[in-house]
Parts: sequence; structure tokens; C-alpha cells
Amino acid sequence: MLFLLMQLDGNRYAIDTREIVEVLPLVDCKAVPGAPAGVAGIIDYGGVPVPIIDLSELLAGRPAHRRLSTRIVLIRRGRASTRQELLGLIAERATDTVRRDLADFRPSGVARPTPPHLGGVVLDAAGPVHLIDVGALLPEPLRQALPEPAVSVG
Repeated sequence: MLFLLMQLDGNRYAIDTREIVEVLPLVDCKAVPGAPAGVAGIIDYGGVPVPIIDLSELLAGRPAHRRLSTRIVLIRRGRASTRQELLGLIAERATDTVRRDLADFRPSGVARPTPPHLGGVVLDAAGPVHLIDVGALLPEPLRQALPEPAVSVG
């Protein structure tokens, strides 16, 4: 399987490319007044607003650095329904991919109640790569803030 790699504060993360609709350059998001921490805003994607979540806020407690390698990764959410909705993720250093078997990602051996969005980990010559579980990515306050996703993809 193919995974998109991203790096944040010395840690590497991977998202299954089957969950990805498109990788966009970082564009300015329009703020949503009163949105919870982690919501960077919304973007116009084909005339429809798509909510954008800052992975750096979720994983490191700080806004993403604006670099040429920082991207907006459009992912599908709402897997359980027949509608495939979109959500944008701001991801730093999202420029590489890697092929791995999903079974290669194993539990880290460290019990942790949070964050729920991390799956297993795989080790390579450069160190660990943490799998981001897109289905469990959003903490409860963000899930409640985004009850009705904006875009439906066939």
C-alpha cells in the first residue's frame, strides 16, 4: 500500500493514500468565528466550503509552519455512510510517499489513552513512522463542531 508521509517536530506520520482525494498547496483559509482549536477555517473547493483542520494543532499544540512543503490534504470522512465527505488537513513536510504493508504498522508498546487518531507504528532506517487513523482523527470537540460535512464526492 502507498502512504503519504509528513513530518512534524521530528516525528513522521503516514496517511493511507486510499483515504486521500487530493493534495493541494497551502492556501489561505477563511476563519470561522467561534470555531474550536484545531480548525484553521474553510476553503472553497469547487464552489463548496470544506473545513480545514491543522494537524500541527492536533499533534503538537501549535499552528503549522507556512512552508513550501506544507500542504492541504483532502481526505474522505464519513466512511460508514454511502456519502463520501471531504475534510482538509494542513500537513507539514507532506512531500514523500512510502510503500508498506498495512500489517507492518504494529502497536508501539506504549499504552496511551490519547491521542486516539494514531494507529500503529513502523520502524525503518530513519526511525518510527506513526500511522494516522483518519476514521478516528478528530477528537470529540472537533467531531461535534463538524456534524455535517460540506462536500459529497461520488
